[in-house]
Amino acid sequence: MNRYDWLDETLLRNPGAEKDYKEEWEWHRYLVDGKMFAATCEPGQKYGIYGGHELVTLKCEPMLSELMRKEYADILPGFYMNKQNWISVFLDGTVPDDVLRDLCGRSYRLVFEKLTKKAQREILEKQG
Repeated sequence: MNRYDWLDETLLRNPGAEKDYKEEWEWHRYLVDGKMFAATCEPGQKYGIYGGHELVTLKCEPMLSELMRKEYADILPGFYMNKQNWISVFLDGTVPDDVLRDLCGRSYRLVFEKLTKKAQREILEKQG
């Protein structure tokens, strides 16, 4: 059960954010200019510690990722992603709302900042 009912709206509130469904992965992906900054899914039991939990996967700086995993049992290395640069958060867990909101914002910014200056400008201009 996802106890963060605000998550979808928060992720889509970012400038230029779009959501799609990757059927072969069974993932809802959140993208900016075609680049993923977040994804939600619910892996089956065969996926070990990730199995049976709805989760969100977010891009994260390696040092912060390590700190977050040490502080919160419900934050793990990114599911099916580069374990150094991505984290997964159990959505049925106990990570405080403000912490998850901050991680969502950081994830978006990390991806947005890697876009070309032209793409960034176009996205921000569309936002008005």
